[in-house]
Order: sequence, then structure tokens, then C-alpha cells
Amino acid sequence: MAPVLVVDGANVVGSVPDGWWRDRAGAAVRLRDALVPVADAGLDGVPGPVRVVLVVEGAARGVTGVDGVEVVSAPGSGDDTIVEVAASADGPVWVVTADRALRERVRAVGAHVVGPRAVPRR
Repeated sequence: MAPVLVVDGANVVGSVPDGWWRDRAGAAVRLRDALVPVADAGLDGVPGPVRVVLVVEGAARGVTGVDGVEVVSAPGSGDDTIVEVAASADGPVWVVTADRALRERVRAVGAHVVGPRAVPRR
């Protein structure tokens, strides 16, 4: 069973002040594309291959997945969707977020947590 890496899209995009607020969907696409190599290589402490799930919300809803990165558009709260994905995943789960409340919630369902800096960015 491959580990699952669930990425809090809004939190990770927001962790770098690169003008993402002018084009939230475009920022989510750039993050999605930067995650493609992670599916094979994994991250520090999370050996590949991994199943990468990027959770998007708000203006980024509608961003589609690509080979190696599944995209889930949260119908409401992105945090609630992340917890649901983490709780229902088969195998070990890591969640990428800096959100303290979300970290507590996903740990409660058995997930591990890594910060946004663990994710490669272009």
C-alpha cells in the first residue's frame, strides 16, 4: 500500500508570498504541477512512490488532476475535506499543512503532518 500525501492547497499556496492572491486557480495549478515528481520520489521522511492528493477550495475549485496528482475540490470547508480524505485513506497518511487546528484534527485520525516547506516549489 503506497503512502498517501494529502496537500492543503490553500495553506501551501499561501505560505509563499508570490502574488498567488491575484490568480488563486493559477497558483493551485503551479502547485499541482510541482507535486508531480513527488508521486515517484516522495518527500524527506516520506518515501516514494506516494499517492498525492491535492485538496483545493474556493477560487481554485475546478483545477483538475494530472498523472501523479489527484485533485479534490472541497465542496465546503477545505479542512473538513482534508480530514475526510485522511481518515478514509488506505495505508499511512501524511498531511502537508501549517494550519495548527488542522494539524490537530488530522493527527486525531492517525495522520502524520509535515510543513509546507517540505513541498518542492517552482
